[in-house]
Amino acid sequence: MTKAVAVSLKFKNNRIMTTDYIKKILNAPVYDAAVETPIDKAEILSKRLQNRVLIKREDLQPVYSFKIRGAYNKMAQLTEEEKSKGVIAASAGNHAQGVALAATKLNIKATIVMPVTTPAIKVDSVRERGSHVVLHGDTFDEAYIHAVKLKEKKDLTFIHPYDDPDVIAGQGTVGMEILRRYSEIPDALFVPVGGGGLLAGISVYIKFLNPAVKIYGVEADNSACLKAAMDAGKRVKLDQVGIFADGVAVSMIGEETFRVIRENIDGVITVSTDEICAAIKDIYDDTRAITEPAGALAIAGLKKYVDREKVQDKTLLAVNSGANINFDRLRHISERTEIGEKREAIFAVEIPERPGSFKQFCTALRKRNITEFNYRYSNREKALVFVGIQLENPHEGRSLICHDLKEMGYSVNDLSDDEIAKLHIRHMVGGRAPDVANEKLFSFEFPERPGALMKFLNGLGHNWNISMFHYRNHGAAYGRVLAGLQVEDDEVLMVRKYLEKLGYRYSEITDNMAYKLFLN
Repeated sequence: MTKAVAVSLKFKNNRIMTTDYIKKILNAPVYDAAVETPIDKAEILSKRLQNRVLIKREDLQPVYSFKIRGAYNKMAQLTEEEKSKGVIAASAGNHAQGVALAATKLNIKATIVMPVTTPAIKVDSVRERGSHVVLHGDTFDEAYIHAVKLKEKKDLTFIHPYDDPDVIAGQGTVGMEILRRYSEIPDALFVPVGGGGLLAGISVYIKFLNPAVKIYGVEADNSACLKAAMDAGKRVKLDQVGIFADGVAVSMIGEETFRVIRENIDGVITVSTDEICAAIKDIYDDTRAITEPAGALAIAGLKKYVDREKVQDKTLLAVNSGANINFDRLRHISERTEIGEKREAIFAVEIPERPGSFKQFCTALRKRNITEFNYRYSNREKALVFVGIQLENPHEGRSLICHDLKEMGYSVNDLSDDEIAKLHIRHMVGGRAPDVANEKLFSFEFPERPGALMKFLNGLGHNWNISMFHYRNHGAAYGRVLAGLQVEDDEVLMVRKYLEKLGYRYSEITDNMAYKLFLN
């Protein structure tokens, strides 16, 4: 991803002390635009986890996320001169809506730079609040760089999405609300992390007033910039950032946020895409609210904490940070939920190609339900099936199923942790091409905008044959593509140079197990 240009905030020469943050949080005028959100008990999840599970409902803010707090607090404290100049921000969604609403409340002209890939629902929401939208670049970093250039060119005031003391203090009012409920002070608190503004604000307030509360940041495992910084003892920039939880897809934790966070938290928990999907379902089951992936991070982390620490009868609180999700994404989320909940496993199993073998296989599963069965004839002797199997409970090991099937003579491969299998192969089983030679397999992330596919094909299709292609729109800013290319060994370097020049994120995965089993 393109490296972002930093806006100078001069933290090191003007360090904000903890007591200063407490004063800022207590005096933050956020309720002119934000609301004090409820804390709901998750009855179903509490019973299942044997703990009192609470959810702080920031999805109920006027812009459906906590971002209005920090944006308004920053903008309300601008000087009259700064307000008259107008403000500018870069965002792919939630921060943009927060700045737009704050600008309306404060009668400030606002320009928001958003990536071209931003879903229309978010762009329209910002425009409806009266802000001027500039669409630029495919990524947040590209939009950010352009916003900084416009700031300098037009002498505007930049509103940073997280790395600013006033923004941090605004987000810290969430912590203030949590401690107001004296009867339900949590034993442990779980907060989603992107750039770190929310975690910094909450943690500095709560640890000052009640240091006994354990506080954990929760990150997506493919965009864990805070964990990388904690491990290294300094901020580091991730080479790649996962895009599923787009609200926290940040390549480097903020400078001031990291300084505050490292002094006030008890640890960092990372969770997978499947675990996030399961958490979205958990929140829906208890509240009937549909949260965005970033908003469900905290519940996913809470569940992982309970499983890891074996805690019982504790009060655990997770912050649901937002609900700005495209309806299109729900199909993908529902597909992944059961695996994330550890109630489904997927396998590649070799069975005899003869009448009655499917019935025999079902018998071998010992009354376990089959959730998915993909098969196509390919060999007279043996058939390879892609099968989903319902687990009786989350603690039933997949290894036990593998063991039982192998004991009965079946060849089995567990694909439950194989991202390519879950995202692509399950929709392509039966597509073997024995006459295709020198096939190399690549995974791509395409920006979801007109012309992206044609840009890919214009150069590639004239030089190398495309032997396989799979793409599904999941309603995100980026699409995931699986492509097979016929490439001679001495041309591999040439292909890689072309792909790097193309600018789409990619990786070669010719050695992927699911591909070898079903498509190669």
